[in-house]
Amino acid sequence: MQDKVAIIGAGAWGTALAKVLAEKGEKVTLWVREPDLAERVTTRHENDIFLPGVKLPKKIQATPDVAEAISGADFLVFVVPSRFLRQVVNTASKKINNKVIAVSCAKGLEEKNLSAPAEILHQSFQARGITVPIVVLSGPSFAREVAQGVPTAMVSASNDRKAAEKVQKLFSNPLFRVYTNPDPIGVEISGVLKNVMAIAVGISDGLQLGLNTRAALITRGLAEMTRLGVKLGANPLTFSGLAGMGDLVLTCTGDLSRNRQVGLALAQGKKLDEILKGMKAVAEGVSSVKAVRKLARRARVEMPIVEEVFSVLYRNKEPIQAANDLMARRLKYEHESIGWGWPE
Repeated sequence: MQDKVAIIGAGAWGTALAKVLAEKGEKVTLWVREPDLAERVTTRHENDIFLPGVKLPKKIQATPDVAEAISGADFLVFVVPSRFLRQVVNTASKKINNKVIAVSCAKGLEEKNLSAPAEILHQSFQARGITVPIVVLSGPSFAREVAQGVPTAMVSASNDRKAAEKVQKLFSNPLFRVYTNPDPIGVEISGVLKNVMAIAVGISDGLQLGLNTRAALITRGLAEMTRLGVKLGANPLTFSGLAGMGDLVLTCTGDLSRNRQVGLALAQGKKLDEILKGMKAVAEGVSSVKAVRKLARRARVEMPIVEEVFSVLYRNKEPIQAANDLMARRLKYEHESIGWGWPE
């Protein structure tokens, strides 16, 4: 049976997911904020701004009208940058019924409310009396590679097992494998933090500090992700999986990563405003680091890499000084924060 899927957000990732589903035979409507781009996607079958050079299936219909996009949909897939998500959801929720499954694909954190995307969806729906399952779809995936048919593995995470399995079935194909996971908190925290860590690794690589340093940053970055996630109720196993370690490694080391590119540019001495002006798409880690820092302090979780990235981005700290300060911290036991060690 054919499902109708509304993809809310036509950046590179939303467009790639639309392509995956349309090629499976699903009925896909893509909400595009820019009317002229929506017309080109429908008539020329290409998103020439965010995914240029990728031919899209003719059956993808694009519209700048969010109400039209979600009308009659079985699945609502939200792929909007986190700082715009609440506004879009509030507009869309006026037309949402209680029979859909909402899928969150954003990877950021609101600075004001410290809310992750799935929480934004829940809050917006709840305010309008809408009760629908919410699933988080995440994992190591560059949009362009997914659109090109590169084998990819993802995670469908939700407190609602049946909803997670329906999303798993919806997206899975021979080149796009989806696993289920009952820990949406851990999956979302992973998606937020890996972008911040990618900026740190980009800075390190831009300074040519070497592969040892890269490995150390990724590993200690994972430790920070896990500390915060567990404090917020996540399962530590999630951070060793696709949404955790998998996405962290990809985003930190792959040059298609926008957040890594920000770090590389900072290491070259470029200013943040200059870097962001030259980017068409959003580097979520730039804004998320503010919210993560606030969240960590509220939860009383030590996150030194996050602190240094924040200082480089917003306090004009020299990147090399940030690296030096991380190395000069007090010596400690590797697993100190979880209380595991030698018997007394």
